[in-house]
Amino acid sequence: MAERDNRRGRRDRDEAPEFADRLVAINRVSKTVKGGKRFGFAALVVVGDQKGRVGFGKGKAKEVPEAIRKATEQAKRQMIRVPLREGRTLHHDMNGRHGAGKVVMRTAPEGTGIIAGGPMRAVFEMLGIKDVVSKSIGSQNPYNMIRATMNGLMKEQSPRSVAQRRGKKVADILPKREDAADTSAQVAEEA
Repeated sequence: MAERDNRRGRRDRDEAPEFADRLVAINRVSKTVKGGKRFGFAALVVVGDQKGRVGFGKGKAKEVPEAIRKATEQAKRQMIRVPLREGRTLHHDMNGRHGAGKVVMRTAPEGTGIIAGGPMRAVFEMLGIKDVVSKSIGSQNPYNMIRATMNGLMKEQSPRSVAQRRGKKVADILPKREDAADTSAQVAEEA
């Protein structure tokens, strides 16, 4: 009996709501057969822990809840980790692309919020980004927009990873705060 309770406790821990999910799109498709029409549903779901991990998945089934469940499971299997600056924005500007869908993502100062449309907004919210400016160019298809966004996010690199790859210190790679302040003061004096 104690062993069964132990297993149940472990299962409850594994299924704890550590991930948030967002239904982005649901599509109804029909197949015409001799007796009439048969309907099926396709769901697109974005899942994330709001601390730098995000994934998306799609599921198809005869019923909506089953399609959403399949999509959520696939999204959890395909999660990627994205480094965030100060836990609120991106480290650098980047572009993402998938098919005809192109997205531009830019870092933003604190208090900007998430400036993004539909499917991109869902990805950023599930990722835990609080300040970002983005624009979708080209395809309006939510599948392509999410894939393009994920493509861009996979290109994200933190200063720590760049420093490690180049064999330098993080301080050598990032611009010095005092130098940036001095140059802006000199520009102001010259004007």
